[in-house]
Amino acid sequence: MKKTILLILTICTIGILKAETALTAQYPDKIKFKGREYNLNSNPLEPYFEKYPDKRPQGGIMSTALWRGYVAHFEIIDEQLFLTDIKIQVSDKDSKEGYRYKWISAFKQVFPDEKKVKIDWFTGILILPHGKMVEYVHMGYASTYSKYWLLEIESGDFNEARKYKNKEFVQFKRRQFEEFQKTAEYKKLYAELKKNDEYGDESFIKSFIADFVINYTSKFLAD
Repeated sequence: MKKTILLILTICTIGILKAETALTAQYPDKIKFKGREYNLNSNPLEPYFEKYPDKRPQGGIMSTALWRGYVAHFEIIDEQLFLTDIKIQVSDKDSKEGYRYKWISAFKQVFPDEKKVKIDWFTGILILPHGKMVEYVHMGYASTYSKYWLLEIESGDFNEARKYKNKEFVQFKRRQFEEFQKTAEYKKLYAELKKNDEYGDESFIKSFIADFVINYTSKFLAD
């Protein structure tokens, strides 16, 4: 249970967790949407590496700011979510500009016979923060921004996009949480968290779920 909560705090997705990375801001994955590249507040490639751990790219530098060891690049193409590249950070001993590290593609390590891969195992809401940073939080993807795109994905298919300013995003999360509370999924999640007294009373658990409701819900529940 503790790992589950720390995982959500750190990456908001399935993955390998080390406690020392939970309090460190992470290099985000990237996604191209409507011709522009955005950061992602989740890591859609991690479920694949959970299932196939031997496929995880090798040779990259891992750090507390890049616990997963790579940065994945995605794009919405023809109403579908595709992986277009996987980059790892390596030492750059030949740099003439004094840089110690460089980014190289590791895509062919993982998918040697593909040019791009549909992420058909992913169902959920992708959060694309952008604009001005409102508040920096040195933890996972917890910093807040002035604008957000939310993309609803179902088995790799793009269903809907919504655009919010910061305050609108906060209001949407409140409405989404209100609707989520009516579902069987919420009751199951609440009961799971309630089993462990370490995570506080009813008000704490509800507040926690409300804060991360986008990552607990797989589709838009509120208008």
